[in-house]
Amino acid sequence: MTTRSAPARRKRSWYATSAALFRWVHIYVSMLGFTMLLFFAATGITLNHPTWFGASEQSVRDEAGTLPEEFQVVPPSTADTAEAAEATVDKLGIAEWLRSSHQLKGRVSEFDVSEFEIMLVFKGPGYSADIFIDPASGEYTLMETTTGAIAVLNDLHKGRDSGLQWSWVIDISAIITILMSLSGFGLLFYLKRRRTTGLLTAVAGTVLLVAAWILWVP
Repeated sequence: MTTRSAPARRKRSWYATSAALFRWVHIYVSMLGFTMLLFFAATGITLNHPTWFGASEQSVRDEAGTLPEEFQVVPPSTADTAEAAEATVDKLGIAEWLRSSHQLKGRVSEFDVSEFEIMLVFKGPGYSADIFIDPASGEYTLMETTTGAIAVLNDLHKGRDSGLQWSWVIDISAIITILMSLSGFGLLFYLKRRRTTGLLTAVAGTVLLVAAWILWVP
């Protein structure tokens, strides 16, 4: 009895391999960026029409108080330099005491010290708190401004007051979107029946975008 040898496996062509690669990249990059793409698309609409969703509404809280004695600042004399005066201020201690006492959010974006006034500002997406301190008495006033969830999402879209790490998220999201677009465009070249109409559609979309820019943007 003779035994049949197994048929030799055909080597996959470069064409089929590259098509599979484009398909793999497009599918999984699309799934990786699915939520991100929805987020930036939806917040693009809310940014363009802030009054539709109440993003322009603000809530303001005013408070006043006095710093503990350990943080009170001796007003610098006219002979002191600005640097020497600023060095006597416990910036971290003051900022964290105010944060804890008034449940402030965000990060300290400004902390200015002068002979007559100390000012510090907390900033975050859709949030700000401005504090003005009298160096002589330690008395301060605080104005906190908060906005709704849509305004917070809009600031995240723009990367406003959201920190360095979130700016990386925006950059990575942009790279994912580019990969999605290019891999989808590359897949078009493996679809013979739709290649021409697909390319014409891409050209038409580009022309419409440029035309809108030329005609409607002042």
